[in-house]
Order: sequence, then C-alpha cells, then structure tokens
Amino acid sequence: MSRYRVAMDIGGTFTDAVAYDEETGTYVAGKSSTTPQDLTDGVFGALGTVVDDPADVSFSVHGTTQGLNAFLQRRGVRVVLLATSGAGDVLHIARGNRTRLYDIHFRKPTPLVPRRDIVEIEGRLNAAGEEIAALDEAAIRAAARRARDEGAGGIAIAFLFAYLNPAHELRAAEIVAEEAPDLAISLSHQVAREWREYERTSSTVLDAYVAPIVKRYLGRLTGEMAARGLAVPMHVMQSNGGIVSAQAAAQQTLQTLLSGPVGGTMGGVALSRITGRPNLICVDMGGTSFDVSLVVDGKPDVSTEAELEGFPLLMPVVNIHTVGAGGGSLAYEEGGGLRVGPQSAGADPGPACYGRGGTEPTVTDANVVLGRVDPSWFAGGQMTLDVDAAKAAVAGLGDTLGLGTLELADGICAVANAKMAQAIRTLTVEKGIAPSDFALVAFGGAGPMHAAFLAAELEIPETIVPRFPGAFSAWGMLETEIRKDFARSFVQTLPTLDSAGLADALEAQEAEAYAALADEGIDRATGRVEHHVDLRYIGQEYTLTIPVLSADEPRGDTFTADLQARFDTTHAARFGHANPGAPIEFVAARSTGLGDKGRIEPTALDSDAGAEYPTERKEVVFGGAPVQATIVRRDDLPVGVSIDGPAVVVESTATTVVPPGQRLTVDPFGALVLQTDPRS
Repeated sequence: MSRYRVAMDIGGTFTDAVAYDEETGTYVAGKSSTTPQDLTDGVFGALGTVVDDPADVSFSVHGTTQGLNAFLQRRGVRVVLLATSGAGDVLHIARGNRTRLYDIHFRKPTPLVPRRDIVEIEGRLNAAGEEIAALDEAAIRAAARRARDEGAGGIAIAFLFAYLNPAHELRAAEIVAEEAPDLAISLSHQVAREWREYERTSSTVLDAYVAPIVKRYLGRLTGEMAARGLAVPMHVMQSNGGIVSAQAAAQQTLQTLLSGPVGGTMGGVALSRITGRPNLICVDMGGTSFDVSLVVDGKPDVSTEAELEGFPLLMPVVNIHTVGAGGGSLAYEEGGGLRVGPQSAGADPGPACYGRGGTEPTVTDANVVLGRVDPSWFAGGQMTLDVDAAKAAVAGLGDTLGLGTLELADGICAVANAKMAQAIRTLTVEKGIAPSDFALVAFGGAGPMHAAFLAAELEIPETIVPRFPGAFSAWGMLETEIRKDFARSFVQTLPTLDSAGLADALEAQEAEAYAALADEGIDRATGRVEHHVDLRYIGQEYTLTIPVLSADEPRGDTFTADLQARFDTTHAARFGHANPGAPIEFVAARSTGLGDKGRIEPTALDSDAGAEYPTERKEVVFGGAPVQATIVRRDDLPVGVSIDGPAVVVESTATTVVPPGQRLTVDPFGALVLQTDPRS
C-alpha cells in the first residue's frame, strides 16, 4: 500500500527530498548532489535516500529549476514571434524606464527574439476586441513553414487586443499546428489575459523560449518515475505558491520559473499557521544563492507581475529577492578589497573543503576554518570535509590581502552577512516595513549558520530554524495546495462601475477555475475560489490587489463604499498614506482556484526538557577569537530544552550557529528558536 508523501527540490549544489510516512506520522529528509549534466540523476538520488521503492509513494511534488536555468544561461529554443502588422517592434521598443539612473553604461536587456525572427501579420482588432481587418492566413502559413525549415523550437503569437478577443490567435495556432506540428506554440491570451502589449508579449516570448525544454524534462522525469513504479501523478511547484500536475505544468511552463525557491515561502506560511507567528521573513541560503521572501498576516507576499533580468512577466508570483550569496560563493580580491560572490563554486568542483579539486575559498570554507562546521558529519555523514584544503584556500587569499587565516575567514562571513542583510532590507526597509516586526525563518543548507548574525544586524528579535532546514523548501511543497489563477482586464472607474458586468466577469472566471480544479481531481466540495480586483487612484501607475468577498458581491448595495474603504486601508498600510474619497479605477479582475490534496497538519511533540543529552566541547571562532562552544546533534535535543551560546547544533541537512549572548530553545514543534539571552 502506498504510504509516503514525497517532495523533491533541486538546488544549485544539492537536490533535497522529504518524505512523510502516513502510517507513522514521521518525516525523513535526505539529499544528493545536484547533477547539472542530467538533473534527473540527482532527483532519483535524493528520492532514494528517503523511499526505498517509488511504488510506495502516495503523493509526489517536485520543484524544478529547469526553465529558470534555461533562461539564465540563455539556452532556450529559437523563437519566432508573430505580431500584429505595425506592432512588430513592441518587444524591442520595450519601456523607457531607466532602472539604473546614474549608470552611463546602462542598456536595456537584449530581447530573446531578434528583429529578423519577428513576423508582422495583417489582421486587426480594435480596442473593443472587434475585428476591423481579416487575418492573413497565408502569411501565417509562410511564417510557420519558415520557422519549421530553419529549426526554430517555438512560436509565440501575440496580437493586439487578443486579451479581449482571442479568435485571431486561436486561428493562427491552428494554422501553425497544421504546418509545423513539432513547434511549441505560446498564445498571449493564454499566458497573460491582461492589457499592456509589451508586458504580455514579453511573457509570451519567454514562455515559448523555455517551454520545449521544460516539457522535455517533465516528460522524461515522469516517464522514468512511472517506469520505476510511481503509480500516482507527479505535481510541480509553481511560482504563485501552489502546485499543479506535471501535465498541467507542461502547458503552463512560465509558472515553473521560480518553482524551487517558492517552496520555502510556502513552508513559512505553514510555519506561521502552526506557531501563531503572522509575520515572517524567510531566508533560504543554499550553495549558490540567498533568497528572501515574506509572509505577511499568515499569507505569502504575492505580486501580480514580476521581472526577470529586466524582462517583465505578467503572472502571479511570490515576491522573492535573490542575491548571489551561498555556501559556495567564491571569495576573491578586487581593487584591493575583499569580495564575496556572486560567482560560485557550484556543485562541481564545489568548495575547496569538498576535496573535488576546488582551490578558491568559499563561504563554506570560511565556516570550516572558523570551526562552525563538523567536518566528519557534513550532510549527515555523507561527506567528510577536508579541513586542510579549506585552510589552504583561505590562507592563500589572506596572503594576497595581508590578512591572517582566521581574520580573513571571519571577514568572508562578515561580507557575506552584509550582502544578505541588504537583500532583506530590499524587501522590508525599502518598502517601509520594519524587520523588527517580523521573526526570521532561516533554512537552506547554510541559512541557519548565518541567521543569528543577520538577525542581530537587522534588530530582528527572534530567529527560527525549522526542522529539516536544509530541505525546508521541499517540506514546504508538501504543505501547499493546488492553485489555478485567472485574470482579465477590467478598466472602469469606481463611481461609474458596471457592477453587474464585474460580477459576470468574476462568475465566468469562477466557472473556469472550478473546471480547471476538476482536471486536478478537485471538486466543488474540496475546492474554493477567491476573487480580487486590481485598483489604483486615477493617475497612478501601480495597482493594489484588493479582495472581493464573492463573485456576487459587486451586485450588493454597499459594494463600492466597502471596496473604497478596503483600498484606502491597504494603501495606507502599504505606502504610509491614503487619499480617502479620491477617484479610483479598476484595472483587472482576478480569480484563484484552490484545492487541498491532503496537506499535512504538523502536531506538537512531547516535551522532555529535563532529559539528558550528549554534548561535546570544541573551539569555535567568534569575533576573531576562539572560544569553547557546546556541540550537540539536533536529533539528541529534547523538546523544551534551552542552550546558551556559544553553541553549534549539527544535523543531516544543515548546521545552526548560536553566537555568544544568544539562547536557543526547542519549541513544541521541534523548531530551534534563537533569542538574545536576557542575562547578556
């Protein structure tokens, strides 16, 4: 009988897996080195550490970076873009925004489709979605043949006003499928059914650029899983914080771009729910990057659009700020000073201490030199670290900078911490949010090692290290729901609102949402649909997404007054001010279908604070000087126990460092909670 709920998450250095045993109610986490040459090898390696036989799996979910990597490394397929005649330059004109105001070398990002691969097609809709010129089907056939004959991998179709009337795009897709059946086809009204031609076109092009690669990867992975005995559908984590079946993900490849990092945010949402802490800053420090996201009032901080290396994306996405600061980030000299990242040693050769040929010092090497890592029990004993190699790498750079080995190792960690603290400020202080009003949740293989220092820098009162921190993103995937998003442009002012028209639009999207949930095995009894509208003061560029209680609420007598009040309150909370009574306009109507596939509700563990547990004493460097610190394995710590720093807690997926002046307590759910010792 199948009994394990399993999640797998691919990172830059390790691939993590978490399994929940439905019979015993226990978790197990494991990891395997990521295999860049074929990511499926790492996935199966990690799966094998937590489950003996895939046939025993009752539910599976996967976070993939395949699409994101293809984009970042610019190894997507060649794309041909079909645009409305006269609008072929939309992608290249882009926007006039200058994101780096004082950079005289600033250049807009190079579009993924060169001008020679953009084909303008006769045929036109007006701003109401009505046809004013017939579609030139012969030109579409010619473009499809050319794309096929020249070896293109995908066609993006983005016609003017298709978000209002998709007829031309649908017909163009039929013709392309007839002439070039092997080409991936992306339609703008399916990718982003919203206004703003450049953003919609950019989203469609990016979808076409990565779609074939993601589809091939998911097809191979699901096929191999089935061959090995997996009898249940595989699910994929989405950028919006929900999951869908792999089959659906292959049709919505754009939503997989931030698949992996979002799992950690959703783990934070679950942690918020079970511990009663509404506001969390989630930090995920892995081998190559440092990701920051927020949980506000128990919900993930989700935006209706995003930007990836300068390219806009119209889709709901959990806000994640990423910097190149991970355990594998390289330290080097530049201009006579010490720099850390964004370059990384990656999985191969990895840090010098891995003994795989790496010679340049990394953040992990610095922590090894400082004694903050147990070299004989790294990754749960799967790897024994080479301390001498780490010291040699750090000492070599120290000679260049005129610093001692311990001094430089401390400096490497300090520079990395400063970089990560600034990343946290980007999502908090720069948006008017005080970090001190939040708790810090640290995970990833290296996150708990640096968390206490980040909390001290930002005056965050409490740091939480959840169970299985090195595989927390995978754990978070087990705590998510099926999610399907729908949106359409709805441009009206609040005083002249067509309430019935808004209600009709939301009801239509609600029907779409329930139909999509049904494809995922969710019926109306187990699913639900939430509605929102994008609003702004007239004259503003940016919008706020405000909840609507039901699809029928706009028909109520008090709807406009209630909505005005919600908007003003949200505006004041977000920006620090509001303008009650100022005219408001609608921009879009949104509906989200959600369905539970059997999320696990963690339960409190039995407290045994008085129990004895084994410890060791060892020299660990803090503030440039070695001090005697308590070394303990996390599995030995009873619930309710407290430990005064300095201390180091080691486990199979991460290491938690407790500096002097901090106290660690094991909470009822097994999380490690670090706070400033009131006696210090």
